[in-house]
Formats: sequence, C-alpha cells, structure tokens
Amino acid sequence: MTTPVWIAGVGMTPFGRHPGKSVSDLTRWAVTDALRDCGATPAALGAAFFGTATQGALEGQHMIAGQIALRAMGVQGIPVVNVENACATGASAFTLAVNQIRAGAAEIALAVGVERMNVGDPERTMAVFDSAYDVSDPAALTRALKDLGGEIDEPDLGHRSIFMDIYAALARNHMRLYGTTQEQLAAVAAKNHDHATVNPRAHYRKPMTVDEVLAARRLSYPLTVPMCAPVTDGAAAVVVCGEAGLRRLGAPARVEVLAAVMGTGTDRDPRDFEGHQSRVVSARAYEQAGVGPDDVDVAEVHDATAFGEILQTELLGLVPPGEGGPAALRGETSLGGRVPVNPSGGLESKGHPIGASGLGQIFELTEQLRGTAGLRQVDGARIAVAENGGGFHRGEEAVTSVIILRRA
Repeated sequence: MTTPVWIAGVGMTPFGRHPGKSVSDLTRWAVTDALRDCGATPAALGAAFFGTATQGALEGQHMIAGQIALRAMGVQGIPVVNVENACATGASAFTLAVNQIRAGAAEIALAVGVERMNVGDPERTMAVFDSAYDVSDPAALTRALKDLGGEIDEPDLGHRSIFMDIYAALARNHMRLYGTTQEQLAAVAAKNHDHATVNPRAHYRKPMTVDEVLAARRLSYPLTVPMCAPVTDGAAAVVVCGEAGLRRLGAPARVEVLAAVMGTGTDRDPRDFEGHQSRVVSARAYEQAGVGPDDVDVAEVHDATAFGEILQTELLGLVPPGEGGPAALRGETSLGGRVPVNPSGGLESKGHPIGASGLGQIFELTEQLRGTAGLRQVDGARIAVAENGGGFHRGEEAVTSVIILRRA
C-alpha cells in the first residue's frame, strides 16, 4: 500500500453502563471528541462508516441506524455506510474508512462504533449472541464444541452467553494440546483487571489477584466470571485521512495506519493453528506493513475471555505456540513486560460494547503511540497491533481483523 493513511482524531466514551443515554447520544459523544481532537467539524467529513451489532435486535432500529445517529449531530450529505460484523464490527468500520481514503474516494473519513446493550432485559441481551453462529444448523455448534472441548458434566452454572461455552471449549482444546492451565488464564485476567485500574474509561477498575479470579463464580470450565467480558455500553470514533486531508485539517501526522486487513476462516482441522485465520490475516498484515511480530511494542487483542488473549498472542506471533499462558504468568505481557498486551484492561475489564470494541482498541493504541496514555503508557511505543474478531463458524471466529499502526 503506497497511499499513506493517518489517524487524525480519536474519541471514546467511558465504557460501562449508560442509563438514560441513547445510541445517538453515545455516538455524538464519541464523534464530537474525535472531531475536536483533530480540529474538524462534521462538514469536513467525506464519508462515514457506522458500526453497531445489537441495536437492530435490541431496539428494532435496522437498516439506517448510522444515518439516524449521525444526522442527529449534524453529519449529513455524505455517504454513510452501516456495518454489522459481529464483535469485529468496529474494526470493520475502521478498515472500510481506511480503504475509502486509499481509494481516493474521500480525503477525510469517519469510523464510529456504538452499542447500548444494557436495555433492562438481560434475557433479551443474551439472546443477541445466539445469532452469531449458523442458526440454520444449531446441532453443528453442539458437535463443534464437543469435538473441541469434549463432554463435560456440569450443573447449571448460571446466566451466560453461548460464547462463554464456545471459549471454554476452545480453551479446553488448547489445554489438552499445550498444557495450558486455569492458573494461566487467571493470570491474564488479573493482569487486565490491574491494567484497567489506571484507565479512566474502563468499565471495571478494581484490581484482582490470580487467587481471587480463580475463586470467583464459575462459568463453563475453565472460565470464571472475571475471566470474561461484561455486557457494556459505549462508543468510540476515529477520523482517518490521507495527506491532503491532513493539510486541510492542519493536523500533525502522528499515527500512521500501516495495515488494516480482514479475513474469514477456511475449511480445516480446528486443531491446525497454522491455518487459523488470525495466523493467516496477521501474516498478510505484517507483510503489508513491512514489519514483523518482533517489532511490535504494544498490542490490543480480542479478549472476550482470558483464553482469547492467550490464543491471539500466539497466533499473532507475539509468543511461541503454547506459550501465551506461561508468558502471562511470567509477566511478559504486563505493563513493563517484554510486549504489553491490553494495557487498556482489554475487553475483560475495559468492557465490550460489541460494535465499539475494535475502535476502542484503536483509541488505546493511538494514545500509546502519541505518548498520552498516562499511567498505562508503554515506554517508547512505536509499532502497535490490534486484533479484533467475532462470531463463530466451523471451529473458529467467523471474522478476524488485524490492524498495525506506527508512530510517525
């Protein structure tokens, strides 16, 4: 890719519960902050990509959610594209905005993701997740989970989304193959809860020890509640532009987008991690960016559960296969470690408003590369990688995004 694309502005609401705030309210909050960050007005935007994964199911607002939310804050007269792509919705909106700039179709583009998931009906919220696998063949999901994680005989462990069972089966498969332990999962969760204590935008800001994580309420083995992302509201927005857009805004070129790559899975043995889509997509992203895993200074990965972080750090090449858990236990992925992962607190503690999560990662990494992350700052961060995935299909995520950024 020869056309430089820059992150000009970022904005993000606190992630958490926002009673009384609408999707339009949260959108306005994040987008206004992103525009203010780069000194722009809504009139400067040439295109917008609006991501939400649950508003249609939870509020009945289908088809034109972006046009409604953005028009309410004065974004009008430009192409607005609605994006729904499971938990990778925010990263998908970002990639589309980047490609709009690379194609020369706009000088300045907006990516925004938003979710209001706490609607006062937990059953309805949890039911949303039942649409993120092949609903035409639910027996296939049962077969896949049994094949991956074996049969487990557990009593009803309480309310949870189907994706906690999916991640638990994936974790048990990894434990069988590599000897990963529940203590290592707890080390990831404790690290991320600790990171979030210094993130003023995080959903949870309470530190937890490994022992406290292990002693918490069980979900599907080996997961406990603090190892899993909460149900979260929030929004995040990013303004991207080319060099002409930078000149129009008078903004400094501080963070460059080196790669924004997406992919879906292929038919393979789910135990073949070399063929996992995150491995394939990250290889393409590294090639496009002209860097490798050893160049990465800081990462945000999709830790809907602690196991997700273990798996993705391995697939991204940040640690060797089977070493994600031991590396976390040794402190290598903590702030001050060899390669800090999820300094924001990750989805487990920062929160997981599905459509906003990928853009929340970009917000965090932009702060890291600008050197403005405060007590979370990774010293000398120059290259950053974000991995955002979602859904489940035939033994792995249905979609994966890998984005690589560089400090200018």
